[in-house]
Amino acid sequence: MSPRSASVNEAMRQRSQNRLLQATVELVEERGYEATTLADITQRAGTARGLVSYYFSGKRALLQSAVHRLMNQELAAALESEPVMEDGPEVLARAIDAILGMTRTHTTLMRTHMASILQDEGFIQCPEQQRLAELLRDSVVRWGAQDPEEDYRLLRALLMGATVVLLLPGAPMPLARLRAELFQRYRLDWRAGSPPPDAEAYAFAAPGL
Repeated sequence: MSPRSASVNEAMRQRSQNRLLQATVELVEERGYEATTLADITQRAGTARGLVSYYFSGKRALLQSAVHRLMNQELAAALESEPVMEDGPEVLARAIDAILGMTRTHTTLMRTHMASILQDEGFIQCPEQQRLAELLRDSVVRWGAQDPEEDYRLLRALLMGATVVLLLPGAPMPLARLRAELFQRYRLDWRAGSPPPDAEAYAFAAPGL
């Protein structure tokens, strides 16, 4: 039997990583972070336990990569949904709605993720995060950013701040209200993207609309 090619080996490694990341998302949403062990994750993924330490520095790194991968998938799906739009403001509106919407569709996971980022080790750079950054940066470029890198960092900060507020127990803030503030800042029509049911109650009309 001839040895596997480098491309086949890489595809197998990627599949193994993806199974670990998906299993992490599923188990943390089902059981919570503390109740989820690396053994649980590898069993759900159907992979050898040694692969976790081979690909990731630990459970926190695995969690952050898993959440960034999911955010990347959600954002890509929103940007590519029909009808596909080239309009810059619509693209940015979809990006904002995709990230904020995850606080409703993946509340436990996102709350765990934000708590992890705020710990001493902070934000862990990983390939999944870099792919997410590329999509967000492209969104602000298509919107018309004069300084794409600076505007990307500002958008990331605003989205992270809004996400923390939406996930903070005991201090409720309507998603539509925070969305309206972001849409006003970027001069977006409240009807763009995927408006929540109560979006009109906090609507700010974009200039010229």
